[in-house]
Amino acid sequence: MPNQVLSTFPLGMPWQTFDPFLFSVHHLDRFPAGNEALGPAEGTAGRRLGQDFGGKDGWNMYHGQTVPGFPYHPHKGFETITVVERGFADHTDSLGATGRFGGGDVQWMTAGKGVLHSEMFPLLNPEGDNTMELFQIWLNLPRANKLVPPNYQMLWAEDIPIARFPGVEVKVIAGEVDGHAAPAPPPHSWAADPNNHLAVWLLRLNAGAEWTLPAAPADLNRTLYFFRGEQLSVAGQAISPYHGVRVASDAALPLVAGDTEVSLLLLQARPIGEPVAQHGPFVMNTQEEIALAFAEYRKTQFGGWPWPSEEYVHPREKGRFALYPDGREEVR
Repeated sequence: MPNQVLSTFPLGMPWQTFDPFLFSVHHLDRFPAGNEALGPAEGTAGRRLGQDFGGKDGWNMYHGQTVPGFPYHPHKGFETITVVERGFADHTDSLGATGRFGGGDVQWMTAGKGVLHSEMFPLLNPEGDNTMELFQIWLNLPRANKLVPPNYQMLWAEDIPIARFPGVEVKVIAGEVDGHAAPAPPPHSWAADPNNHLAVWLLRLNAGAEWTLPAAPADLNRTLYFFRGEQLSVAGQAISPYHGVRVASDAALPLVAGDTEVSLLLLQARPIGEPVAQHGPFVMNTQEEIALAFAEYRKTQFGGWPWPSEEYVHPREKGRFALYPDGREEVR
């Protein structure tokens, strides 16, 4: 039988990904108590504001000046999938959409022909820790869909299925596990065609737990990211902590946790197989298209910024919600 583990690699910053995935990153910040502006009450002395990825004291301001996060910036030609397992994120964009999500919610945004948005991490607890854990995944769009209208939608935690097995939980953000199907992805996403077999799963195995990753069709890119835990075996091969594992997509793979709980992210899909030209937050097929994208952004600002500040956040007392460009609102 051919080797079911194709390769392993250390998880850097960002994580290595494979077509159609462009980027994946895991943020875990143990933020302190929040002040009235929802930034860190202990202040930001000694940090490179606007470019703080140093991990000082176990947390980062990222590009935020007052509140941690990513003030407004453009995207074009791909999608972002933002999974906030702990803490909260405030989203605003140039379409007039906004929201607050967290505690297991997922935001899926199709940038398409271009959008400005911000992702800020308000520190809502004024008296204690504000731990935040999130994953952001960039998913490419095929040439035919790179210029579709932007789309923003929420997958609320209550609506995301969790497949449970003895000692194992699988959170199904995209795809299907044992009859547990994820909410529908955006209509122009590579994930919208079931023939692409796109899957985004978060797996948790208790200490000593075993589970067999079911086989999928051949010729998919399938990668496991071992981001928490000490011991993991994949198809009988010991995997070092904080490593990625490329595996054969058409093989059923036994996963065995060691003496501690193990957490994994799975990314899987049929490759798009088109040329990728990327410059920062713009992803097209050619360098000429990248140049046109920058020219359009300079001219239109993708609709401009309708919010009071570049790192706008909602009041502390605001709960989880999503306001869409058409005025429709969801409240959780």
